[in-house]
Amino acid sequence: MNNSVYINRFSAFFPNQPVGNDEMEDYIGLVNKRSLLAKRLVLGKNGIKSRYYALDKSGRVTHTNVEMAANAVKGLLDERLTLRDIDLLSCGTASPEQVMPSHGVMVHGELKGGRHTEVVSFAGSCCTGMQALKYAYFSTLTGNAENAVCVASERLSAWMMARYFEKESELINQLTDKPILAFEKEFLRWMLSDGSVALLLQDKPAEDGLSYRIEWIELTSFAHEIETCMYAGGEKNENGEFVGWAQFPEQEWLDRSLFSLKQDTRLLDENIIKLGGRFLQDIVSRRRFDPASVDWFMPHLSSMYFGEKIKHQLAAFGYDIPEEKWFVNLPQIGNVASVSPFAMLEGLNRSGRAKKGDRILLMVPESARFSYAYALLTVC
Repeated sequence: MNNSVYINRFSAFFPNQPVGNDEMEDYIGLVNKRSLLAKRLVLGKNGIKSRYYALDKSGRVTHTNVEMAANAVKGLLDERLTLRDIDLLSCGTASPEQVMPSHGVMVHGELKGGRHTEVVSFAGSCCTGMQALKYAYFSTLTGNAENAVCVASERLSAWMMARYFEKESELINQLTDKPILAFEKEFLRWMLSDGSVALLLQDKPAEDGLSYRIEWIELTSFAHEIETCMYAGGEKNENGEFVGWAQFPEQEWLDRSLFSLKQDTRLLDENIIKLGGRFLQDIVSRRRFDPASVDWFMPHLSSMYFGEKIKHQLAAFGYDIPEEKWFVNLPQIGNVASVSPFAMLEGLNRSGRAKKGDRILLMVPESARFSYAYALLTVC
């Protein structure tokens, strides 16, 4: 069994050119004229300035989720690491483009020229990248894999096209007074982004450049306490119970927009910060870890709206992480769901600001049924 596992390489793939706020509707369209008001108000709160779409302005798909994942993996390769050297391919996504086969084996199939290898696939929401990372971490730690590749990828623009959002938010008139009410429909359209990031995990640090040693990865779910919050492929009934698409007649799949992405914004606002704080306190207690001791804090934010809330909660717990220790690239790349934590790591590594000895705390909340991931890394 190995003593340590290191992230030794990063590779990011973001499709096409960044899309600014003033041109979003050229790609994903507008539901109606009132949608412009929602766009202005929501963008004013989420802080996002640009994002990426695997689309052109005619709505044509330029890259599939699988293709973006494969492109990121290929970016890890060179004369010292080929496809035939990969012992494990661990994939995570919130936006698989088929029910079966799994997303992971589709990515493996796109990587032509390699060999048969172990493939695992995690599908769900924002924590799926961290779930894939933990599997790759354990596989490397136990000696089962010498070269483990973890890749998170999203093509969330598939859910953002205007034709899927014909029913505008009934709460549009309340957006100014309480912006959280916009999230159920319009918030999701104006924040999501496409892209992929791949990581190479090995049991020794890289011969050149920086490595990121994984100290621990913690994941948990509060689904036993809280009902479904963000969902696609079904709807919630009057009792708050989630009913999947297979229980509806085929005609209602379209009539009810069952496959559009929705969010129960009241549950989100009441629970997303509070439950994440509870889990962090548990980690602090069990691992005798002081969050204030980290050099970099990387919270996955769906919107900058939540940044201040997280700061207030950390301060209330006595975990003082000043703003200069935060590294967030949401304004530049948008919310890429499972890709976002890896994109922050890749962005810090590429910036040249990380230095040996730095400790990095990753935080990934997932509102679908309130799951959370935290990880601690040390730069080597």
